[in-house]
Amino acid sequence: MIRLSALTMLNSGDEVMITLTNVPKQKTRLSVVGSAVIGLFIGFVLGSAGGIAFLGMTLGSTFFALLGFVVVSYAPTIRFARLSLMLLFFIIGLAAIGVMGALLGLLLAWGYSWFAFWIHEERYRARLLPYLTPGQVFWHYSFRVICGLIFFFLVAPIVVVMPLSFNAQDFFTFTPEMLRMDPEGYSLKHYHDFFTNNEWQRSFKNSLMIAPIATILSVSLGTLAAIGLSQSHVPFKRAIMAILISPMIVPLIISATGMFFFYATVGNFLENTLGLDKNFVGYIKVVLAHAALGIPFVIITVTATLVGFDDSLTRAAANMGANPVKTFFRVQMPLILPGVISGGLFAFITSFDEVVVIMFVGSASQKTLPWQMFTGLREQISPTILAVATILVGISIALLVTLELLRRRSEKLRGISAT
Repeated sequence: MIRLSALTMLNSGDEVMITLTNVPKQKTRLSVVGSAVIGLFIGFVLGSAGGIAFLGMTLGSTFFALLGFVVVSYAPTIRFARLSLMLLFFIIGLAAIGVMGALLGLLLAWGYSWFAFWIHEERYRARLLPYLTPGQVFWHYSFRVICGLIFFFLVAPIVVVMPLSFNAQDFFTFTPEMLRMDPEGYSLKHYHDFFTNNEWQRSFKNSLMIAPIATILSVSLGTLAAIGLSQSHVPFKRAIMAILISPMIVPLIISATGMFFFYATVGNFLENTLGLDKNFVGYIKVVLAHAALGIPFVIITVTATLVGFDDSLTRAAANMGANPVKTFFRVQMPLILPGVISGGLFAFITSFDEVVVIMFVGSASQKTLPWQMFTGLREQISPTILAVATILVGISIALLVTLELLRRRSEKLRGISAT
């Protein structure tokens, strides 16, 4: 917004010069309301921890509303207001919690001071179209707040696990030493237990052995199925697709029960008729079961990649004398490779994190890492589970980053995106 703050008229013959100074319109009332909302949320969090949620919300909203009014109305500069707030919250956090509270206070003060003046000086309209109504501006930012709250709701339980895995005590809660940022409250002993305990290491090795083999089977069969279903002359394509992706639609406990009876018969045949080792047969059953769970993900991702595939390329390769196998590996595979790898990563995650099916199909010799974690929660509550969970989160993040890079590469190859 532009407000007329100064008007200077200089007469020189017939010429008149008018000088305008642009001054941002100030929104003191809106800043106070926004500060009250922040205080309401902070008061709810702190009050709920002490069992006085309503009182915390009332005090929090009142305190931040008054603080917001004082800051935007009487602070001479933004820098002065920010430094004053950081000093105030630093002292409050240090007195209430300790070093950890002081650091949180500094972060809160910096973010709050930015937010208060962002509203007060109407900076929120800087990147928006000038003709938007207040209601449209409100919905623009409300939508982003709702998305942020949903993201926080999904990520918060995962983020909490990570610092708890460094707990020096055998507890699933934050100790006073951890809250004070005392080095004695943190330790790597749970990670040491994971890498030195025979039970954890055996289950980890089983997961690293079963998941890749199941992924290879899923990728091979799923890619061939997707290519076959992409052909126009295949009858009953929708029915076949529904059957192939049914493992990801049917409740897992039902699939596990059906696999138990089916692979029990297969296992008896392999052991009694072919004379294979019982332990080896157990691994075969688990790998086949996990491959069946991973195939739907491969089919979906490869089918989506084949939507933009130009069939004239395969016809051109055939006209030049290439057989179907060479055409697939030289022409088709390089273009659909991002989708194949994406499906393989999904299949790997499905096999690596799966715990229900393997409890029905496998035995103690095939115990995987998720099964060991479930056993640790049920039989002995060991904080080593938190360390394992943190490692799995790190692996999942690495795989998701890889998926995003592959998605961008796929869009670039297909000409959808310029990035």
